[in-house]
Amino acid sequence: MKGHEAKIPRMEDILNLPVQDPPIAEFSAAHLNWVKVEGGRQGGDDIALIPYARVDGFVKGESANAECPASFRIESRRKKSEGSVSKPRVDGYLEYTLYWCSYGPDDYRDSGSGIADGASMKPASGKGSRPGRRHMMRGCLCHFTVKRLYNRPLLALIIYNQRNHVDKTGAPCHGILDHHAVGTRAMYAPRISDELRQKVMSMLYVGISLDNIMQHHMEEVQRHGGPHNRDDFLTRNDIRNMERLIRNSFHELHGNDECCVKMWVQRHHKHVFFFQDICGSEPFILGIQTDWQVQQMLRYGHNGSIASHSVFGLKKLKYPLCSLLVFDSSRNAIPVAWIITSCDVSQEIHRWMLSLVERIRTKDPRWRPHAFLVDDPSFETSIIREAFQCRVLISLWHIRRSWVKGLLKKCCNFDVQREMFKHLGRILYCTRNMPNTLDAVEEFIQIFVDQCAFMDYFRSQWLQKIDPWVNSIRRLPVTSLELYSAIEAYHLRLKSKLFNELHASSWQRVDWLIHTLTTEFHSLYWLDQYMVETGCFENLRNEPFTTNSWYQAMHIPDVDVLLDEENLQQAKVISQTDRNVVYTIWNPGSEFSLCDCPCSRQGNLCKHIVKVAILCKNRQVARPLLAAQVYRQALLNLLQNPPDDPLVLDHAILHATRMQQDIKGLEDLSNSGLLQPLPPDTNSQTTDNLLLFPRLH
Repeated sequence: MKGHEAKIPRMEDILNLPVQDPPIAEFSAAHLNWVKVEGGRQGGDDIALIPYARVDGFVKGESANAECPASFRIESRRKKSEGSVSKPRVDGYLEYTLYWCSYGPDDYRDSGSGIADGASMKPASGKGSRPGRRHMMRGCLCHFTVKRLYNRPLLALIIYNQRNHVDKTGAPCHGILDHHAVGTRAMYAPRISDELRQKVMSMLYVGISLDNIMQHHMEEVQRHGGPHNRDDFLTRNDIRNMERLIRNSFHELHGNDECCVKMWVQRHHKHVFFFQDICGSEPFILGIQTDWQVQQMLRYGHNGSIASHSVFGLKKLKYPLCSLLVFDSSRNAIPVAWIITSCDVSQEIHRWMLSLVERIRTKDPRWRPHAFLVDDPSFETSIIREAFQCRVLISLWHIRRSWVKGLLKKCCNFDVQREMFKHLGRILYCTRNMPNTLDAVEEFIQIFVDQCAFMDYFRSQWLQKIDPWVNSIRRLPVTSLELYSAIEAYHLRLKSKLFNELHASSWQRVDWLIHTLTTEFHSLYWLDQYMVETGCFENLRNEPFTTNSWYQAMHIPDVDVLLDEENLQQAKVISQTDRNVVYTIWNPGSEFSLCDCPCSRQGNLCKHIVKVAILCKNRQVARPLLAAQVYRQALLNLLQNPPDDPLVLDHAILHATRMQQDIKGLEDLSNSGLLQPLPPDTNSQTTDNLLLFPRLH
């Protein structure tokens, strides 16, 4: 009956429509429920509401139509500023974008026959004039409009004006439904995909020749049985165009560095998750994350570890660089975001971290990391827990490396170096019976009073920072040596790429840093992952950078490690390149081990130290790591001095028992270097409240 028919909503009712957010990264019109509106300028059109952050996902999903592969270009765009309209319409917009299928709206299919009318003749200039675009202009009328609503800026109103890929006669004009397009490139998308463009550009940046790229591409196409999409029709011309783009690209878009950065942000807004320019007391902050980095963060960050590598280039760069890293199956670090800021990155962490997490969870709402590793005790851990909803751990890689480099530079005697390094570890963990950290420091200074150069360095650079580090170790779990090696490999590669003396004149320009990170450096990591996944271009692998010391340690046979269980002061490892050479590791199994190999003598965490640490834990022959000793001492203090309140006592004993069960796992360092997950029945909030007992994994 007519009275039971669904009422067609008017445009005034659009804000009452449900907001649709499909649980997949890329979605199309088929994943949405469309409503046909009555009245208004959009009367008769299909509309839907989605989060504004999902617009890119919708455009990509629509472009991947199986029957009519397309590429939607922005035909027109308009913007308004907030507050510019006193009484906005219900469908009033802050941003208006018209997307049109690249196979239209003009039609030049008959322009070469000589009988076409003037309206369809191919123009001498402008859209459709280029030789390579003639096949693209087929009169397609498919288009839609996206409005970022003025009254609700977080929502986007999609107005689909024409959902079918047809020409003005109503017939299909490209894709498999168009019988005139069969056997031509009009069967496929008009342009190569972003993924293939990223692939070719990365290959060009790392120095792979055009001929090698074409040969590799043709082999891939043959391997999957011939061309199936536009990407399979990659031509030498496509690659030459990308080569030309690389040659013509230059970081200095403007003489003024600040103006240049703003221009880059405007041109690459898709790769910017947070930007704040210097304004009064507000610092400069730029957060960068490419599409490929988003994919890696989703892939390896979910149920994995994310680590910060902060304050890089503090002395040489205009603004220091902070990197966020994830770890692949070979425990290699992959940069998934870069943050450049004029202030201390830990002080302004709340400004960019929530934006980054929101960006990732827009792609996958279920995404959760297992742990976040901080390398600076001043990081606000409560903000990290709130944003990532995971445990926070402290990484000692930065302070360990700084101390080793300082000892190598300021102290010439190796025996003295290793003893001082061992004492520095004791200060950091305060395992000795000292009333406070200051007493441990004073004892260290008195014992090594003759090492004036290092003591001057220690007093000036570290004396004021010791207390925050010690407090962090008492509050937070400590990460393992295996992850230190991955972070160090990333650090060395970054340093090698950025701090080449040929670029010294550009170090004080932020635009140069952005350009180098997002082009050459980004391409190195893309190629690494591509080589791992496909086995191609193995001859280009740079072993010192693409494999860290943990990965190298796994290739040292156990029989080549000489470990005297009666004398745990040192261990020996036979060289894998010269069997006549034996390296010695002092203080084996500790985070503060030293080796006499060339790699360790440069201040690096070498594969011999990592191998011995793994073996010591597997055999349970070395003393527990200092972090585990702190953990155990805190547990014993609880058991020896129980609370008076019986409820608190029961609660403490329950968790103390659980932690006792974990001790063996804490001391048996996993060869994988990954953190062991908490028992599923352990309440995460309770665990965070028990950070007095550091959990070392």
